[in-house]
Amino acid sequence: MGFPRGRRRLVLAVAVLLAVAAVAVVVHRVLAPAEVSTPAHGDYPAAPRPAAGVIGRLPVAPLIVDGTLRVYAAHRQVYADRPVDGRYRTTPYWSYRRWPAELTGVVASGSTVVSRWSDGRLVALDASTGRVRWRADGPKPTESRAVARRTGAAVVWDPRGLHLTDLTDGRTVVVVSGDAEARGVEVNGGQQLWRVDLPGRCRSDVGTTDGGQLIGLDRCAGPAAVEFRDAATGAVRERWRPPGGSDELVVTPLGCRTGWSDCQALRTAGPGDEAGRGWLVGVGEPVAAPALDPAGATVVGEQAVVVLDGVAVGRSVRTGAELWRRADLGVARVLAAQPGRVHLLTEANDLVTLEPATGTQLSRFPLEVGRDGTGWLPGAVGAEGGYVAVERLRRPVDPAGDDRRYYLTAEAVVLAAT
Repeated sequence: MGFPRGRRRLVLAVAVLLAVAAVAVVVHRVLAPAEVSTPAHGDYPAAPRPAAGVIGRLPVAPLIVDGTLRVYAAHRQVYADRPVDGRYRTTPYWSYRRWPAELTGVVASGSTVVSRWSDGRLVALDASTGRVRWRADGPKPTESRAVARRTGAAVVWDPRGLHLTDLTDGRTVVVVSGDAEARGVEVNGGQQLWRVDLPGRCRSDVGTTDGGQLIGLDRCAGPAAVEFRDAATGAVRERWRPPGGSDELVVTPLGCRTGWSDCQALRTAGPGDEAGRGWLVGVGEPVAAPALDPAGATVVGEQAVVVLDGVAVGRSVRTGAELWRRADLGVARVLAAQPGRVHLLTEANDLVTLEPATGTQLSRFPLEVGRDGTGWLPGAVGAEGGYVAVERLRRPVDPAGDDRRYYLTAEAVVLAAT
């Protein structure tokens, strides 16, 4: 004997409904927007003082934060490890994950780590605990056509449309921009200071100045112009074109504190202008700085440093007067700079660190770790807190190749203390 036909149908219908409900619950739990915060366990580490030399190698690009932590970017996660001078990546000290949004940029000011996500959300984390300090809405990022590489260097060292700048009153502002709008948000507390509409992709942000301005390149109406926007109010202070500037103007920030944030100068160039011209930025229009004209020149404090015909030269960035020269370094080029240090990379992949005011050598060593050798070419570079991290690319570089062909090894980033 069995159930009557009508009862069997009822039982079957109930079973189907229960199954559908169970699937719906699972789908909701898996696909519903969510965030997972795993705060730090253990004491906040003190900032170490490692000896100059190679520290180790990492599979992903580190953002050095507060001199104590390394912060990394994953597809949908920002996380940190310790110690900052650890030879390898370790178990996360803290982690913050969102779903289904993707992580598009990370910047840090002091002990605050600000992350930007594909839905426009800004989330600030306390570097010492990993806990959320504040959340704010922002414009959705401009879609990038660049290849997303596994090291995440573009997210932590070159976050497009996400910049920091310090105001004269001591506040720090994170400026976030997309195609249609830009906003200024105070790092301490997440208060929105301003919001402005933007004309679209004919205008792009290239960095911020160390005097509290957002640098934009506007090609929307007439000849290309450089736009300087007040990071405290969002108002445009200056619109400027270099004398004889091309409509296909290219603008590159120089002397930035980190990434393209808090920059002292910029270089402008156009078609046929191989090196371009250097300019100091401040209040009012940029001031010509011929010491920054040569390709590869950078500025650190009041000094411009460049390698010309195999000789490293330091000059006053304002007067052009030569301060020092070093002809004993061999074939080299300027790799990166940070306050009090300028880093050169030799043809043999030795990292040479000089004091920019005097040219005094602070350290020199080969960027070699394990048995990897030095037969590689440098990719993206990050320099912060006395540390330098360099992507190592396989020779010859194949920009269109997959990551296994593009990078030297699975642990492609070499980290050094200088």
